[in-house]
Amino acid sequence: MRLVIAQCSVDYAGRLAAHLPSAKRLLIHKADGSVLVHSDGGSYKPLNWMSPPCTVKEEPGLWTVTNKAGEKLIIRLEEVFHDESHELGVDPGLQKDGVESHLQQLLAAQIETLGPGYRLVRREYPTAIGPVDILCKDARGTTVAVEIKRRGEIDGVEQLTRYLELLNRDPLLAPVRGIFAAQEIKPQARVLATDRGIGCQVLDYDVLRGFDDVESRLF
Repeated sequence: MRLVIAQCSVDYAGRLAAHLPSAKRLLIHKADGSVLVHSDGGSYKPLNWMSPPCTVKEEPGLWTVTNKAGEKLIIRLEEVFHDESHELGVDPGLQKDGVESHLQQLLAAQIETLGPGYRLVRREYPTAIGPVDILCKDARGTTVAVEIKRRGEIDGVEQLTRYLELLNRDPLLAPVRGIFAAQEIKPQARVLATDRGIGCQVLDYDVLRGFDDVESRLF
């Protein structure tokens, strides 16, 4: 991972146009190829980013980051204060809390919750960047990767996007589509998922556990 602190401006050229005027920022170039632009406040999320796979062309005072769709992140460096790289090695991955782990077990056992004709291939399907929660097939035999969260936010959509990019490189699995499943899905996460062709599924924990009392419902 490369960490650069620089006075820079950033322009995004793609489906939309966005501009970050000159300021001191943290640039992160990760081993998976992604590039993230952070400020020192406002949020833990980057101000702008480019998800892998992408290429980074470096010229004096200029980074041009291009993804497979041809979108560009153009970073103009006016002054570099820090530039350092570190080898982080293989990450063991996030350990899910009890609810997420139980949701995964329950959904795997009741995979037709996702739709008629679904069948389970495997839980915790391994990839080079961590395991996919559930890999299954839909009624047409298409491979489906499912990422499960208790609360569905943008980070979860980004995580599933990375899994799909890897899985679709495997000719034995491709084409692979994604489903983002959670007890609650934030509106921004739903918009991003829809934009990327990822389905969304709201999970009812009580129904999956068999605790839903239909007779006691008001409607």
